[in-house]
Amino acid sequence: MGRNTRLALIVIALAGLGGGLSTWLWGTPSLAFRLWTAGTVPVVAVLGISIVRDLLAGRMGVDAVAFVSMSAALALGEGLAAAVIAVMYAGGNVLEEFAVARAERDLKSLVDRTPRIAHRRSAGNVDDVPVDDLAIGDLLLVRGGEVIPVDGVIASPDAVLDESALTGEPVPVHRRQGEAARSGTINAGEMFELATTATAGQSTYAGIVRMVTAAQTAKAPFIRLADRFAILLLPLTLVVAGGAWLLSGDPLRGLAVMVAATPCPLILAAPVAFISGVAQAARRGILVKGGAPLEALARTRTVVFDKTGTLTVGGARLVAVETAPGEDADDVLRLAATLEQASHHVVAKAIVEAALARGLQLDLPSQVHETMGSGLEGLIAGRRVMAGSYQLVHSARKAEDWAARALRRAAWRSALSVFVAVDGRTIGALLLGDELRQETPHAIQALRAAGVTRIVMVTRDRADAAETIAAALDLDAVLADREPADKVDAVAVEQRMHPTVMVGDGINDAPALATADVGIAMGARGASASSEAADVILLVDRLDRVSDAIVIASRTRRIAWQSIVAGLGMSAIAMGAAAAGWLTPVMGALTQEAIDVAVILNALRALTPGRRSGRGRLPGSAAQTLHEDHERLAAALDRLRSIANALDDAEPAGAVALIKEASGLVGERIVTHESDDESMVYPRLSKYLSDAHGLNAMSRAHREIIHQARLLARVARDLDANDIDRHLIRDAQRVIESVEALVRLHNAQEEDIYEHAAAA
Repeated sequence: MGRNTRLALIVIALAGLGGGLSTWLWGTPSLAFRLWTAGTVPVVAVLGISIVRDLLAGRMGVDAVAFVSMSAALALGEGLAAAVIAVMYAGGNVLEEFAVARAERDLKSLVDRTPRIAHRRSAGNVDDVPVDDLAIGDLLLVRGGEVIPVDGVIASPDAVLDESALTGEPVPVHRRQGEAARSGTINAGEMFELATTATAGQSTYAGIVRMVTAAQTAKAPFIRLADRFAILLLPLTLVVAGGAWLLSGDPLRGLAVMVAATPCPLILAAPVAFISGVAQAARRGILVKGGAPLEALARTRTVVFDKTGTLTVGGARLVAVETAPGEDADDVLRLAATLEQASHHVVAKAIVEAALARGLQLDLPSQVHETMGSGLEGLIAGRRVMAGSYQLVHSARKAEDWAARALRRAAWRSALSVFVAVDGRTIGALLLGDELRQETPHAIQALRAAGVTRIVMVTRDRADAAETIAAALDLDAVLADREPADKVDAVAVEQRMHPTVMVGDGINDAPALATADVGIAMGARGASASSEAADVILLVDRLDRVSDAIVIASRTRRIAWQSIVAGLGMSAIAMGAAAAGWLTPVMGALTQEAIDVAVILNALRALTPGRRSGRGRLPGSAAQTLHEDHERLAAALDRLRSIANALDDAEPAGAVALIKEASGLVGERIVTHESDDESMVYPRLSKYLSDAHGLNAMSRAHREIIHQARLLARVARDLDANDIDRHLIRDAQRVIESVEALVRLHNAQEEDIYEHAAAA
């Protein structure tokens, strides 16, 4: 039934009902009956055609209850009841259309804002061209307020992007030259240039539009089950109506029962609730491909994670700089990064990025020679520099003590080591490894709170590296050294015990994502294999959105059940009241409509995030400010780690200088930061939390950090190169290492609390 037909039917039915009531009040009941009939017959005719079509297609429409009710009312001379039922039925169709449209509004907004025109720069001119005509490598202008038409990289020095339509994050983000920009985001700043990296059909936004279309048309098993139950309502209604007629001898009682019976809780509640749930997930940057994955998410008890790029950030990150005695860590990193500029290897890129992040000035190397898989060598300011594997740099020489220690530390951290030598003398080593995402511990806890009982990690990494991460996260099982085919087997095994979700990010995860009850792909890339294979796409690259998806799905399914049970319960009461003679046919029709409205409104609750704990929501900018403060503090923590490492081989005079430097750093940077948190930040934060237990624990950490700082200051205050011994050096080293580790853990816990307060 089309939209125009629905509108025409409600207008005709209302006109017939209103005209009949007017003439009845004027004392012409025969004319009133004819008007009521005229307003009812078109509704009956259209409904009859719809029922016949359903029967020819092999379906049984539950709207037959309304068809029988209106026909019986006309046959029994109850024109007013027939007209009221016609208005209620036609109005119910309009109400259903409104409810579904309201639920789909957020999804449709994605599609409606798809760009059609792009501003392409060529030969000094800027031409407006259709988005479909763009090719990879085109240079586009994106003006302020415009939607980015295709995926690309920023070609201007910087850009400010509003990514809320894709990620749900309201705060605009700054992107620098060379960083990726996804189609569908909005230029929230000045005009910038974009170099395209994908065509319109391959871009993120095109993939999202395809997925939205699938989400609007797919039907969940839960909804199909509700449809089958609805079919049973017709014979049950006829039996109750017939029994009421036979027992009372009054056919109007049977008619009242049929009028009061409403299939709305079954045929409307589930679809409206599930479409609402899909829309609510989209607001959070979670794209669910229809009702079936949403229902499966609600039943999830096991989550299987890929490691690299999912639980971890993916790719190489500088985690430590080990130096030979007397060498400077920044100098080691600067020389290595200068040389690595000549390589396209992923490790080289990580080293260069780490040096630039520390503000180091890089020169241009010359006469660079790269040994694939081992390293590089070349000239930097007249010195021959070599950077690469231990075997390349050391050759057959025996490892010095500091180098052996660096290799051990690399093994403990499952890190890659890049040694650096100048003119044949090894001066240091860079340790690079994959790190946990910052939000991973919080995301795992949130999954437990959402009802997930088993969390498994599957990875191609070695067992020792995988088990280290699993122990830190308190996972239930670790499956290491697994190929993509093994991931599929692992998911299949878990599925035999409980409904299982697989979370991954790479092409090699696609088979496992497709196998799982629900596959969740990290990060939206419309044309990627993992996104195509997945049932759910996280448009924002955050792991905690997995628990958000499960919570939304569980709440949606709960609301659907509530609507069905409450609606059927009220309908049963109304049918009983009609059978007992307490409801006339007209009153039964009004009761039926009230139940329909109540059920639909309850189902629409799935559009909202639900009630959250806490006493307000912390502004997202506050959490971002804290994160930036912690990033600035990270430089001091890195220096503390370097000092602790350098104390292994330091001479007395050098050890005294290092310990005093560490004490100064701790007192000036770390203690000041923690004291400000305690006196100014925590009192403001407490009003956003439902209780202060978390902040009490954080305050105890502050006290312990300050206590360790006092110990270090006491050691450093009276140090003298003539009196210091290796035991005192070791004591100071232990305190420095304790402070560094404690502050890093404390900062991560603080950011978890801030994010919780911002999401409350």
